[in-house]
This record gives sequence, C-alpha cells and structure tokens, in this order.
Amino acid sequence: MFAAKDLGPPAQIKSSPARFDATPYTTVQYEATSRDGTKIPYFVVRARNASGPAPMILYGYGGFEISQTPFYWSSAGRLWLGKGGAYAVANIRGGGEFGPAWHEAALKTNRQKAYDDFIAIAEDLVKRGLTTSKQLGIMGGSNGGLLVGAVAVERPDLLGAVVCQVPLLDMIRFPKLGAGASWVGEYGDPENATERAAILKYSPYQNVKAGVKYPPIFFVTATSDDRVTPVHARKMAAKMEAQGHDVLFYENTEGGHAAAANHAQQAEMNALGYVYLAQKLGLK
Repeated sequence: MFAAKDLGPPAQIKSSPARFDATPYTTVQYEATSRDGTKIPYFVVRARNASGPAPMILYGYGGFEISQTPFYWSSAGRLWLGKGGAYAVANIRGGGEFGPAWHEAALKTNRQKAYDDFIAIAEDLVKRGLTTSKQLGIMGGSNGGLLVGAVAVERPDLLGAVVCQVPLLDMIRFPKLGAGASWVGEYGDPENATERAAILKYSPYQNVKAGVKYPPIFFVTATSDDRVTPVHARKMAAKMEAQGHDVLFYENTEGGHAAAANHAQQAEMNALGYVYLAQKLGLK
C-alpha cells in the first residue's frame, strides 16, 4: 500500500489571459411560481454590492430541450454589467434543464406554459426588488424570439423594452415559412383544429392589437436566414408600425440564423441590442 502524501494546492501550469474581471459580480439562483404552481428556477447576475432595483435583462429560450444554465456572457459583462446593469437567465419549461419531462411539459397545446413561466419570473424579479417594470427588458432569439414576442403581447405592462432576434412570430403560417415544417413536433400543427386553437391564443402576429400600449420593441433579423425566414420579423414590425407602436427593425444581409457573418458584425449586433436596452431602461 502507498501512503497518501499531501502535495498542497495544485499549481497553475497555464491559463488563457483574463479578458473580463468577474470578481465584482455574483450569481444567485431564485425560484418563481408559475401559474399552475410549478416552481421555475432562474439565475440573476449583478454586482456584489448592488442594492435596490436596477436595469435588468431577462433572457430565455424554452424550447427544443435546450438548457439555459449559467455561462460566460462576455458581451453582457462588458456592455451591461460593467455599466451597472443586471441580467437574469430563465430555466422555463420547454428547455432541457430537468430532462425530457421538462421539455415535454411545454410541447404543442401546452406551449403557453413556457410563457407563463417567463412571466412568473418577470413578476418575481419585480417583487424581489431587483428591478422595476420600467427597468425590465427581455431578450431572446429564434424560439426565444417567439418567447419574448409572445410575452410582450400578453403582458406589456410588465416590461420596459424588448429585443426580439431572428424570431418566429406568425405561428399560424410557420410551417409554410422557411424550415418551419420541421418544427410541427414542437409547436403543433396549425392545420389540426385543437392545436390551431392553442396556437392562436399566443401567436404574437395574430394577437398584437392597435390601441394597446406595448413596450418599445427592436426586431433583428437577417436576409440570409434560411432557418427562421426574416418574413416573420418583417411582418410583425410592419403590422406594429401600422398600428402606431414604438418599433425599430434591423435586417442584416449576411449571417444566416446568427444574423452576423463574422466577429465584427456580431460585435455590432451586440452593441445595437445593448445600446437600445440601455436607452429604454435607463442604464447610464
């Protein structure tokens, strides 16, 4: 037998150069209670010495069994946290954070549960005093763009601004647009009467109305996106503009579903989104 030998703490051999100092910030996990009583976890990242409400970005996806766990969000660090903002990452149903059942809970006719979860987190952020409705912005892309579009239409009173990136929005016609036909297993089939009725209740394009005060919304898309065609964002932006709502629209010609073809374009897209939210949510 060999006797264990105390070698002390491990010695660092090599590491990548530090690009962002995260020590002034902290990550805390909270839970919100959704409409049906389900506990929905989410993470908040903000300054360690923060007190009182601050401009907050709530980010989510909630689909296709994709998990949203804490990650190094470099653009948020430099362009948002470093200026006094905070952000939250939602673990809503439809994702894969808790296995297949968490995903399946928000499939097809149960899709509204994902939006109820996101709304519950937004309400919880305000209730905890971490932000206010005027300081709360939501951001999401692709299926996450559908998420923030649906929530903005359902609960405009909760939000100060929205960044909706490469989104699905016309959910009655989605199987006929781009690669939409491949997602019927996720959202349901609008040609099926039962599933169509459920989709009609949340589809942003079908539910946005004149005479309602919606939060300002910034649509981002790309001409070359062959996955979620830019038609969704174009139609929604045009309809909202015609109804008199506060809308901005940006369409990059390159980049496909990422809406950016290289690092320079990605940096520009990040800057556009964060500057828009900073202006709308009062981040100095």
